[in-house]
Amino acid sequence: MSHALQDLLDLLDLEQIEENIFRGRSRSAVVPRVFGGQVAAQALVAAGRTVPRDRPAHSLHAYFLRAGDPGAPIVYDVERIRDGRSFTTRRVVAVQHGRPIFSLSASFQAYEEGLDHQAPMPASPDPVTLPTSEERLRGYDHLDPAVVERFLEAREAIDLRYVDEPPYGKFGEPREPHSQVWFRTNGKLADDPLLHVVLATYVSDMTLLDSVLLAHGRGGWAVGDVVGASLDHAMWFHRPFRADEWLLYDQESPSAQGGRGLGQARIYTQDGRLAVSVIQEGVVRVPRAD
Repeated sequence: MSHALQDLLDLLDLEQIEENIFRGRSRSAVVPRVFGGQVAAQALVAAGRTVPRDRPAHSLHAYFLRAGDPGAPIVYDVERIRDGRSFTTRRVVAVQHGRPIFSLSASFQAYEEGLDHQAPMPASPDPVTLPTSEERLRGYDHLDPAVVERFLEAREAIDLRYVDEPPYGKFGEPREPHSQVWFRTNGKLADDPLLHVVLATYVSDMTLLDSVLLAHGRGGWAVGDVVGASLDHAMWFHRPFRADEWLLYDQESPSAQGGRGLGQARIYTQDGRLAVSVIQEGVVRVPRAD
């Protein structure tokens, strides 16, 4: 296991203060605020630690309320909404400086048999044939070297590979609002199902709004032609998967308007099983100078 991955796992290993209260810390992000994927993943850890281990998470719905302060601890307050025969529901509020910055509702389900179908996996190249993040980022002379280093540091624990040029790599002309990314952790993980779901939650906030930028030929924060932030995030976990094995993140944007952009995606295992569905809306604004 890489040191970066161990650091990420330590970041997600919350301190339990009371029966339903947990405390987490933050790490540096690409932008000067707490990375949204981090707070979502930590909130899911907090919720999951109050649920029997035989009930895996099957969905989460979250709102980003305020920008998080990376220099301060985050307190996660878990409310045990319901413990039913099949489903368990938890609500989590993340608090900093006495104010909520994030809220999450998560549902967990005991295993049962049922109807089964899925959308087919789209075509995509083998991930090992694609450039690594470092190979791509260090090849962009138009990016500030400091920005490149911040991207690489933020993604050091994750092997994340774009199928096509990311928004900040090729911009200026609109492209199809569709993006594919392969990802896996840089090292093997334990066999804890919650851990794999939590890592996928963490990664899911990294690239989902890329397709909004592509539709308008924008490069994003890395080149300064938009400003934005995540507003809400929803995930449905359909089938078991491992975050330390290749996962295809197939993303698209059906709409942008009113200073907001919508991204929707599906995550597939390399053998074609639909593992996760994701939807996120974010603020995507053109700077006033434009």
